[in-house]
Amino acid sequence: MVEIKLSQGAKPGHGGILPAAKNTPEIAAIRKVEPFTTVASPPAHNAFHDQFTMLLYIEKLRVLSEGKPIGIKLCIGNKQEFERLCQEMKHNNIFPDFITIDGAEGGTGAAPLEFTDSLGMPLYDALAFVQNSLRKYGLRDEIKIIAAGKIITGVDILKAISLGADICYSARGMMFALGCIQALQCDSGRCPVGIATQDSNLYKGLDIADKQVRVANFHGNTIKSTIEVMEACGFSGLEDVIPEKFFRRVEQGKTLSFKDIYFSKNYASGTLAQNYVLN
Repeated sequence: MVEIKLSQGAKPGHGGILPAAKNTPEIAAIRKVEPFTTVASPPAHNAFHDQFTMLLYIEKLRVLSEGKPIGIKLCIGNKQEFERLCQEMKHNNIFPDFITIDGAEGGTGAAPLEFTDSLGMPLYDALAFVQNSLRKYGLRDEIKIIAAGKIITGVDILKAISLGADICYSARGMMFALGCIQALQCDSGRCPVGIATQDSNLYKGLDIADKQVRVANFHGNTIKSTIEVMEACGFSGLEDVIPEKFFRRVEQGKTLSFKDIYFSKNYASGTLAQNYVLN
């Protein structure tokens, strides 16, 4: 599939930077740039400039890729922008095959700290918002929802599914299995466990033969854990994983289901639903 990244939870509205020191001839050849030059990824695309032209670009990619699924990835910020996208999809009868929702919980040691800590909508709020929006415009059956943002355990997966996710990404969990210790030096070239570095003295400590088994085991056991939790809860299939079955303590002596918190109009208009700008 092809995923157009509009923004990510770790640094919504902010492009990435490949420092010159990390832009080796090998990387430069892959990215088709000059080696040992700083490469800045702009925070916006130049192939489209609004929701409608993005949909036309999605159609173009679908043709060029000979029918591969085409989707977008974003961290929800301004709700009105996504509402406008839904209107354009409905009006033009053009829509992506999937929409990946990256929660503000997403993180990387290469992101500005204030962006990581303060911008974007948390995953659960964003999932519920997108689920409701697509239903409102009659688009839900046409588009798959992918959830990303601090999804590590089987329970994390089931919570995301209950709020509307069809598929879940897990980056942080796989990084842990690979050996990441969250040293927060991803941008420095001095990753102590050899993952985010081109320093041969550091990355030679990353034993691929061993780590590939660890990552595969983590993935397999996470899926196994998901199934075991489903069995313990009496869920015979994913259709039984609904927001009514998940609960959260919202204040002393008060527990509400995910349905009450995220899909009840009365509750959603209260303060707890307004904290997504600075979480």
